Amino acid sequence: MQYHIRGHTGEKPYKCDECSYATKLSGDLRKHIRKHTGEKPYTCNICDRKFKQSSHLRTHIKTHTGEKPFKCHLCSKSFTQKEAMQRHIRTHTGEKPYKCYYCPYRSARSSDLKQHLRRHTGEKPYKCNFCSYSCIHSSNLKKHMRKHTGEKPFECNMCPYKTNQSDHLRNHIRTHTGEKPFKCTQCDFRSSSKQGLYYHSRTMGHPINGPVIEDDPLQ
Repeated sequence: MQYHIRGHTGEKPYKCDECSYATKLSGDLRKHIRKHTGEKPYTCNICDRKFKQSSHLRTHIKTHTGEKPFKCHLCSKSFTQKEAMQRHIRTHTGEKPYKCYYCPYRSARSSDLKQHLRRHTGEKPYKCNFCSYSCIHSSNLKKHMRKHTGEKPFECNMCPYKTNQSDHLRNHIRTHTGEKPFKCTQCDFRSSSKQGLYYHSRTMGHPINGPVIEDDPLQ
């Protein structure tokens, strides 16, 4: 009953001591706190991978069983999660139901909007344990932490090269394959990386119109 009443009043009595998060449910606060502590109490009994939430473990187990009960009614694709299917359907419909309060930005995913809003609010909830670095995205914190740990999980399968970022590995592999998917729209120049194209644009005075996307080098 109290939970229902809070739906009307907007009361959120359970507050995080580490950030501005507040919620109506004590259980939701416990889940949230694991983002700060890194605690992962739920373990897969097949591969020993650990998770912060029981729902994440249930979804993970389906990767072992191959179960994909949620099917797109517009194509043949199927998914382990209902939410993943709903996000996929929006790639067909173009629907973007999540709208920013501050600017015209719209998103097909609530998580994308949540991250976008931090650009307006300045909130940086992901903090490094070793230095003062903080950031908007958890993925950026993971990349940053590798500077402290020295971890280089991305390995080239053609030479001993290792790196701490996946995009660095993609760029490196192109030195083996010769692939140059980034094309200048003003001349015939091609580059194996976005950085190379940006450098070309600055030095040659060729403006880049719109976002840089990978082009098919065979076209």
